Amino acid sequence: MPSPVSIPSVLPIYPIKEQIIFPYMVLPIFYTRGTAPIIEEAMRTDQLVGMVYCPGEKAICSFDDHPRVGTVCKINQLIKFPNGGGKATVEGISRFAMHSLVTQDPCLMTSIRPIPEQEAAGVVSEALVQSVNALLKIALAYGQPLPENLMKMIDRIDHPGRLADMIAVYIGIPIEVQQQLLTLVDPIERLKSVFLHLADEVQKMQVKGEIQTEVSKRLGKSQKEHILREQMKQIQQELGEQDPRQAEISELRTRIRQSNMPDDVLLVAEKELRRLEQINPASPEYTVSRSYLDYLCSAPWKKGTDESLDINQAEEILNEDHYGLKEVKQRILEYLAVRSLRAATKGPILCFVGPPGVGKTSLGRSIARAMGRKFIRFSLGGMKDEAEIRGHRRTYIGALPGRVIQELCRAESNNPVFMLDEVDKIGQDFRGDPSSALLEVLDPEQNDTFKDHYLDVPFDLSKVMFITTANLLDPIPHALKDRMEVIRLSGYSDEDKLQIAYKYLIPKTIEENGLAGYPLTFSEEAVGKITHDYTREAGVRNLERKIAAVCRKVAREITRGDEPRKVIHAADVEELLGPCTYFIDIASEEDRIGVVTGLAWTESGGDILFIEAAKMPGHKNLTLTGSLGDVMQESARAALTYVRSRAEDFGIAADFFEKYDLHIHVPSGAIPKDGPSAGVTIATAIISLLTGRPARRDIAMTGELTLSGRILPIGGVKEKILAARRAGVKIVLLPARNKEHLVELEDVNLDDIRVELVETIDQIIEQILLPV
Repeated sequence: MPSPVSIPSVLPIYPIKEQIIFPYMVLPIFYTRGTAPIIEEAMRTDQLVGMVYCPGEKAICSFDDHPRVGTVCKINQLIKFPNGGGKATVEGISRFAMHSLVTQDPCLMTSIRPIPEQEAAGVVSEALVQSVNALLKIALAYGQPLPENLMKMIDRIDHPGRLADMIAVYIGIPIEVQQQLLTLVDPIERLKSVFLHLADEVQKMQVKGEIQTEVSKRLGKSQKEHILREQMKQIQQELGEQDPRQAEISELRTRIRQSNMPDDVLLVAEKELRRLEQINPASPEYTVSRSYLDYLCSAPWKKGTDESLDINQAEEILNEDHYGLKEVKQRILEYLAVRSLRAATKGPILCFVGPPGVGKTSLGRSIARAMGRKFIRFSLGGMKDEAEIRGHRRTYIGALPGRVIQELCRAESNNPVFMLDEVDKIGQDFRGDPSSALLEVLDPEQNDTFKDHYLDVPFDLSKVMFITTANLLDPIPHALKDRMEVIRLSGYSDEDKLQIAYKYLIPKTIEENGLAGYPLTFSEEAVGKITHDYTREAGVRNLERKIAAVCRKVAREITRGDEPRKVIHAADVEELLGPCTYFIDIASEEDRIGVVTGLAWTESGGDILFIEAAKMPGHKNLTLTGSLGDVMQESARAALTYVRSRAEDFGIAADFFEKYDLHIHVPSGAIPKDGPSAGVTIATAIISLLTGRPARRDIAMTGELTLSGRILPIGGVKEKILAARRAGVKIVLLPARNKEHLVELEDVNLDDIRVELVETIDQIIEQILLPV
C-alpha cells in the first residue's frame, strides 16, 4: 500500500500506450530516449509523474490529445540504459484530473487536481464484491489465466473501488475501456462495469467449453466410423467386392510399376504408398500423400519423344520459318550432327539476346519442330519467388512442384525444347532469388540430378534443350550468364525486312484478315515506305502491325461493296495509314555549330542521337541535361578535359573556360541514356562550338574517348550502322579497334553508306567539321 505523499499542483505527464496504471498498482515501464526528459523531470519533483493514456499512433501526445484523467505515480526504482532509454518501476498513488497546460519544454507539464477515492459501504457494495468473487472463481474453473495469488489478494480487499481496479488489469479489458474505468470516480459504478465485463468473459468461456465437448464427441464418432469401415471391408472381401479406397491403392501400385522410375525413386514411391494405406481417407494427410504419388507417377522419368536427326530436313524447316539468323541455325545443325554421331549428348544451354521483335521466342518453337521435339515456353518476367523454380516443400498447405517439373509432366517428355523467356527480367525479394535457383537447372554438370523441393528425389534434366531469351545481358547475374552459350540476334536491315515481309508477314496477315480469296499484293515501294516512315525498330513486330492495318482497311472496303484494291502502292500507304509517324532523313537537315550526330545502342536496337553544345558567359560551370546516366556524365567531363588540354591544337583560346559556362544537352530529355560510347561525339560537339565550325549532319560517329585521346572500341556495331542507314547517314566513323566487328556486316547492303575507321579525334575533326 503506498505511503501518504504530498502531491504537487504541477506534474510532468508521461504518455502510456499498452496498460493503464491504476492506484495501488506497481508496474515496470520501459522508456526511450524521446521520453527520457519526462522521467528526468519527475526525478526532480519528488519522483512523482502523471501517467496518462496517449491514444493514436504518436509516441508523445499533445495536451489536447490526452484524456483528462490519469494516475499520479511514484518512481520507486530507475535503471538507465546506454542508448538513452531505461527502465522505471512506478507505483500508482491516486487518480488526478488535468486542468491546464503549463509548459511543453522540456516536456509536457500540466496543472492537476488529485481525485480522492470515495468511500462505499453498504449492502450494494457487499453484494457486488461477493458476486465478482464468485465470477472470478467460475472463470478460474474454465481456465482463465490468472495469477495464483490473485484470489488471496482479492479476499483481503473489501473496498469496491480498489477491487474493480485490480480485476480490470487481469481480465483482458481493452485499454480504451480501462481508461473509462479510470475516469469513473464512483467505486460502485466502477465495480458494476467490471462485473459486466467479467460476466461477458465467463459466458464466452462457457460457449467455448460446449464447443470443445462437441468436438470430442465428433472425434469419438470418427473412431466409430473407422471401425465400421474396417468391418465393411471384411464383408466386401467375403462378397468378392472391392473397396473404392483399395481400388485407388491398386491403381497407384500399377502406375508406379509402369512409370519406369529409377530404383531409388521406386523405393520412395513404394514407401509412400505403404504410408498412404495406413492413413484415414478423411485426413488431410491423405490428399497430400495422394497428390505426391500422382506427380511421381506422372513425371517422364524415361519417356521422351523420338527426335529427328535429319540435318537437311531440319535446315529446311528452320529456313521455312525464319529468314536470316545464320548463327543460330548453324548452332542447331551442329548439335544435330553431334547427336547423330554420339547419342549420349547433353542438351545445350543457349541464350538468345537481341532487341524485341527479332523472333527469339518463335525461333524456339521452330527449333523444336525441326528437331521433332515438344516445345515448352515458360516466362520468367517479374518472377520473384524461388519456389516457382524449385517447388514448395510438402509440409506447406497447397504445395506443388516447381514450374520446370510441372511443365515436363504436362508435356509427358523428358527431352523437350524448354524456352525460359525474359531471363533478364527476373526479380527477387524476401521469398528468394529465382536466378540462383536457375543455376542448377541450367548447369549441364548438375542438372542430371536436379532435386525439386516437392518431389525431393533427383530428376534428370540433361536431355532437355534449354533456351533462354533476353533483351539485355547486363541484368543477368554473372554466374547464370556463365552457364549459357550466348548467341546475339542483331536487328534486321531494310533488305531483310523486305524479304521477311514478302515471305512471312504479308501472306500471314492476308490469311488472318480474311483476304485469302482476294488477290492483294504489296509493291516493294509500299513495303519500303511502311518500313521507313511508319516503323522504327530492330525487329518486325510493328511492321507486321502496319501491314495488318492496311489489310483491315482493304477488308473494310470489300465489306462496303467498294472495288477492292489489288496492289498496294506507296501512294496508297499514306492514304490508308495516315501521315508519316517518323521523319528520319537527316541528310536534308542543316549543318549547325555545336550539333553532332551520334550513334547509340538501346534495348530495341540501334538509334541515332544528337549531341548539342552551347556556351554562355560565366565561370567554369558545366551543365549536363537529357536524363544522362553516371557513365555518360563522366564521358562528358572527360571530353571537356581532353579539349581543354589540347585547346591550342584545335585553335581554341586556352582560357575559354574561365569566361564561359558550357551546356551539353542530349535530346530527347525524357528518355534515360547512359554508356561511354558518346565520348567522341561530345568532344566533337564542344570543338565545333568553340571553333565556330559547323558539323556535317550526314556523318555519324561512336566511340569511347580517353583523356589521352585514344578512341576505344564499342559494342553493338551492326545495330548502330543499321540505325545510321535508316536515318539517311552517309558516313559512319567507327573506332579502328572495331575492325574485326565489320564481319557482322557481310550480309548488309552498304552501297548507300560508307564506314570509316578512325584512331584519333583529329581524323574525326578533319572529316566532320566544315571550314568557317
